[in-house]
Amino acid sequence: MSFRMPNGSEVEDRPTRRDFFKSGAAFATMTLAPGVTLMAFGGSATAAVDAGKRWGLLIDTSKCAEDCDACVTACKTENGWEGHGEAERDVQWIRKVTLRNKATGHESSMPVMCQHCESPPCVDVCPTGASFKRDDGIVLVDKHTCIGCRYCMMACPFKARSFVHEPVTNQKTHAPRGQGTVEGCTLCVHRVDAGGIPACVEACSATGNGAMVFGDLLDPSSEIAQRLAEFPSVALRPDLDLNPGVRYAEI
Repeated sequence: MSFRMPNGSEVEDRPTRRDFFKSGAAFATMTLAPGVTLMAFGGSATAAVDAGKRWGLLIDTSKCAEDCDACVTACKTENGWEGHGEAERDVQWIRKVTLRNKATGHESSMPVMCQHCESPPCVDVCPTGASFKRDDGIVLVDKHTCIGCRYCMMACPFKARSFVHEPVTNQKTHAPRGQGTVEGCTLCVHRVDAGGIPACVEACSATGNGAMVFGDLLDPSSEIAQRLAEFPSVALRPDLDLNPGVRYAEI
């Protein structure tokens, strides 16, 4: 079996090597807080999912205030990645960016996170299968098999993943983080599997801005599907034909 590198070359992935990575021998690079195990993540990662759904986000940039970072704060709190200084700036679960149209000077502020692509490059290049896409479209990293090679980080055109360099604190049992592994937005999969919505969407709604809508892209009766049908929207890097589950609009 082979996997494709970001430069387009193919590298053979020998079964014996893959078997080694999936064994306990690879866990030596991971450091977790006392009482927190990566098995907690396995519940959401391997839970039975509805292949008839595709979860996604619609973000209305006209309602996203430049000075508002409620979505970022909520993600930090919910998933326990809040840090300080350089350590926090390196984390790419979600971040606010400002885009400026050079021709008109118009500026838009918007959050950027894992785009949960239909054809995710991160999955294509992962040598161990740690990066994977669930049947409902959510793209995740299985910390049990991640070896920290960072191929997925190089392949992601959205800079939506980060590497855990240092020992981590503030661990959440539903979102364990391991030193020596790669991480990124999970769409708060633990909430979704329980029938809820991502923390960023909940926080955005609480501010009154209502810039983020979460739902099933395949359900024509869902709010997100109806808005996408009614108003024009764009995907980041449409030239790559990845069909991301995150869309942006200015309604």
